Amino acid sequence: MRRYLQASVTRITDLEQVPFEVHELPRDRWQTADYVLVEVLGPSHYPFEIANGRLVDAVAGDLVIGALGKRAATLEVVGDWEHTSVSGKMHALTGAGLFGLATSLSTWLKPLTPIVYRGHVTRDGRKLNMRDFVKPMPPAIPLAPVILLVGTSMSAGKTTTARVVVRMLAERGLRVLACKLTGAARYRDILSCLDVGAEDVMDFVDAGLPSTVCPEADYVPAIEHLLARMAALEPDVIVAEAGASPLEPYNGTEAYRRLAPLVKVSILCASDPYAVLGVQKAFGLTPDLVAGPAANTTAAVELVQRLTGVRALNLLERGGAEELRMLLEQRIERPAAPR
Repeated sequence: MRRYLQASVTRITDLEQVPFEVHELPRDRWQTADYVLVEVLGPSHYPFEIANGRLVDAVAGDLVIGALGKRAATLEVVGDWEHTSVSGKMHALTGAGLFGLATSLSTWLKPLTPIVYRGHVTRDGRKLNMRDFVKPMPPAIPLAPVILLVGTSMSAGKTTTARVVVRMLAERGLRVLACKLTGAARYRDILSCLDVGAEDVMDFVDAGLPSTVCPEADYVPAIEHLLARMAALEPDVIVAEAGASPLEPYNGTEAYRRLAPLVKVSILCASDPYAVLGVQKAFGLTPDLVAGPAANTTAAVELVQRLTGVRALNLLERGGAEELRMLLEQRIERPAAPR
């Protein structure tokens, strides 16, 4: 039997252990988050990310299992499986196995990996969707304090900032849960928080979404599931990343609304000082501090302060890191007793 490459959106499944079949389905039966098999059509400039987070190069003729989805990245790719033609030709919108037809691509990027639909993953005649592998949980809200990271766009320094924050909290002996609430499927970002001390990580893939570019009606059950999972793990502190700007179509506003009562520290990761002002005015968010490229130089830090009145810190420098550490110590208390 020919072996299929399973992209990281399959990490919530039992496809490695339990047999399945592949059958072509008519276009009107396709849905977001359906698991599908595709064939790589040509050269791939980007590796695929598999279920354990490793990167694997693909060549023409390779067969890959991923999920139908949508992406709306401001700096890279816009795409949607619903634009796929009857030929079934589309693209790997991310290496994690988010599949759809790219409709807009940054000129900075190399061409995306071309793929073609070969069928849906099925069992007993029923197609498999990511939501089929999400175990129901009773509703619950976590009690742990939250450090919220919000970005003005992609590539604004959110994951780097999350790693710095997680490491500082873990060094204090706190049990840290790191989560990514919005964005497009990519496992390595959240996995990197395990490397610096997080005890648990999760993201929207665990709730059955390949990306959070979806109707709010689909996103709400997903974030409710994530909140219930967070509550069940009983962490001392939660580092939550909203993986796109609140102004982008990733449901960042809903994520922020759900977590707002728990937030003790908010950090806005910004691409430049003017982006800080834009998000602050449009979203009504006044963060505790600004990080990312908008704090790369003293000129940028001074401009952020002048435009917004918010302190900006370069967290990769000792002075900025120590100031962040003091803020976290002030806002995040140690648990009363070991659990």
